[in-house]
Amino acid sequence: MRSPAPLGSGRRRGPPGKRPRVVGGGRAHAGGVATRRVPALNAAPVRTGVATFCPAGGTWTLAPGGDRSAVSSRRSVDPLHRRFAQPQDLLTCLSRSQIQFDQGVQNPQKTEEEISEMEVPAPPASMAASPLPPPDPQFVLRGTQSAVHALHFFGGAQGQGYPLLLSGSLSGLVHIWSLQTRRAVATLDGHGGQCVTWLQTLPQGHQLLSQGRDLKLCLWDLAEGRNAVVDSVALESMGFCRSSVLAGTQERWMLAMPGRGSDEVQILEMPSKTSVCTLKPEADAKPGMPMCLELWQADSNPRPLLLAGYEDGSVALWDVSERKVCSRVACHTEPVMGFDFDSQKTRGVSGSAEKALAVWSLDEQQALQVCRTHELTNPGIADVKIRPDRKILATAGWDHRVRVFHWRTMKPLAVLRFHGATVHCVAFATDGLLAAGSGDQRISIWSLYPTHSDMSAPLLGHAEGREVGAHAVA
Repeated sequence: MRSPAPLGSGRRRGPPGKRPRVVGGGRAHAGGVATRRVPALNAAPVRTGVATFCPAGGTWTLAPGGDRSAVSSRRSVDPLHRRFAQPQDLLTCLSRSQIQFDQGVQNPQKTEEEISEMEVPAPPASMAASPLPPPDPQFVLRGTQSAVHALHFFGGAQGQGYPLLLSGSLSGLVHIWSLQTRRAVATLDGHGGQCVTWLQTLPQGHQLLSQGRDLKLCLWDLAEGRNAVVDSVALESMGFCRSSVLAGTQERWMLAMPGRGSDEVQILEMPSKTSVCTLKPEADAKPGMPMCLELWQADSNPRPLLLAGYEDGSVALWDVSERKVCSRVACHTEPVMGFDFDSQKTRGVSGSAEKALAVWSLDEQQALQVCRTHELTNPGIADVKIRPDRKILATAGWDHRVRVFHWRTMKPLAVLRFHGATVHCVAFATDGLLAAGSGDQRISIWSLYPTHSDMSAPLLGHAEGREVGAHAVA
């Protein structure tokens, strides 16, 4: 007796004397398992607890997600659906028994009752336990020719079209990317081939600050297509500390940068470069080098404040006008590599070289205190950013991962596995887009939760017109 042709061979065997008819073939990918395609049915998607059979490309394939719903299909499909209540059963049956489906009928010589009574092998344990695939980037920017160490979104507020993305690379170049064309529209070369570690646009909208390992901070004029350095500030420290800007009026603004001493922070009034003060820790305090800075101003207090993360793992709050430390808290046992601060909730989050995130807050007496810590799987956080709407945050990991958390609860939402080297930086756009820059010379752009979405809804990643659901823990 001749065995039926395997599914995907492009033909099926029928009764003698009848010409074989072409049916759908090939293989589809579902949840990390190579599965056989099932010919299209004139039916609504059939959902189970963990998967959905939906029409795609003229065939039915296995797609993740979905609650149970009524099966709207032809009568001949009903026994099959009842028998294959779990997608693993269908996958196993297709792969082991070479079942061939044509409008819901396995074989024209078998009756509906024979199909419903067919014995289905048990699914392998590995198939039942296989996780859903992680989300894919919406798109990827290539062409930096070196590792990406700094990212910053420019523009793109609601009603203003696509934002521009600025990236700083290890080779000393600043690329300006159009997210509409996904191409670099300009390249700025002002740091003599030394790594660009920080990028920030000014409130005027057409001026850019870039900090490099060449001990120089450049001010660029980007108005009307210009890309020239109009001013620069000499840095006196080779440390890893990124500067910070406090916007005032369009004519005057404040700049915090690493100072001459290894533990000092210099405050300048710009663009006049007038020195406001130098912040130096107390004689008995030995926090080490400043690693990250953030200038901010409380709504109830017009005096500028500075948050600084130090080499010893502590975070300190400085009163710039008084030139003194208001409070200091030990957050980590390793150097603080990056932090972000939510001035509305007076709460911040920091990451270090260790396997933990620290969440800390500022009370009405300007005292810092650690609220909680969140353990991670692998050590090393290079950057932390809170989204502008203060709903989620993202971290850049030494383990090549981008981790996404709910900001209020710190619940892990997803682990984005795409890059093949250390993720050095992350950045959020006003419209919610997330960018991640890595040592693999790529910038991934992610569309996660829309800015107006409910954080309890499933995380969606978009890739080339398709949606992939993912639930991953950090």
